[in-house]
Amino acid sequence: MEKTRIEWAESTWNPVTGCYHDCKYCYARRMAARFGDFLRIDGSDIKTVKGRNGELCVEVAYKTSNPYPEKFTPTLHIKRLSDYEKKRGRNIFVCSMADLFGDWVPDVWIDAVFEACERATQHNYLFLTKNVKRYCQYHVPLCENMWYGVSITKESEAHLFNNLPAGANTFVSMEPILEDLQPEKHNILFRQIDWVIIGAETGNRKGKAIPEREWIEDIVKLCRENKKPVFMKDSLSDVWGEPLIQEWPEKLKPGSRRQHGA
Repeated sequence: MEKTRIEWAESTWNPVTGCYHDCKYCYARRMAARFGDFLRIDGSDIKTVKGRNGELCVEVAYKTSNPYPEKFTPTLHIKRLSDYEKKRGRNIFVCSMADLFGDWVPDVWIDAVFEACERATQHNYLFLTKNVKRYCQYHVPLCENMWYGVSITKESEAHLFNNLPAGANTFVSMEPILEDLQPEKHNILFRQIDWVIIGAETGNRKGKAIPEREWIEDIVKLCRENKKPVFMKDSLSDVWGEPLIQEWPEKLKPGSRRQHGA
């Protein structure tokens, strides 16, 4: 179980870690490089497998206090699949340190994660990907407590909204905003989603993108016109000022799924 500093979720859960997207602004890769280690306990506990396109992936069957024992190599942590079965209901960001729907991820890994979700239906599960087309390729379950998000950073990616699964709870994470997303050009797409999250780049990377307030104002205006809740991450404090707008959809308001468990 992992508490999180990601403001729009109550916990993170990482049964899969690692990614091959290689985004230059990726906080997850930075953390894995800093805190991860190639840890070997027993060779029988580690299995090398091929991704969908032949990429290197790893399955580990041991439990360790190191959250990223294989650094950023895509890894299925079998022992983590049951982490939330007996916990009280909450909003869980699934695979904050991976892209569960990356093209390299084996279908059986996604199967295992959804099977674990089905054993703990007291939670809301929030999935986020850059590879949104795989939601439909995989035929993700359309459950009331499942939320499917797409991550975009620039205007040319706005068309990805169209690939969110029809009939599902959907959201968009605009983080980090690297340019003016020109939301007015995509008004019809905004009508299709249930929640908008906005954030700026964090860290001290050379060339770090700093959004302009006007970009954020345009997004908020469109959300208001379409009656969509908007959530500003704390990373926008210097751009937006206080107070930040931090709204949830009704079904995701903190405490809405505290049904049972510890």
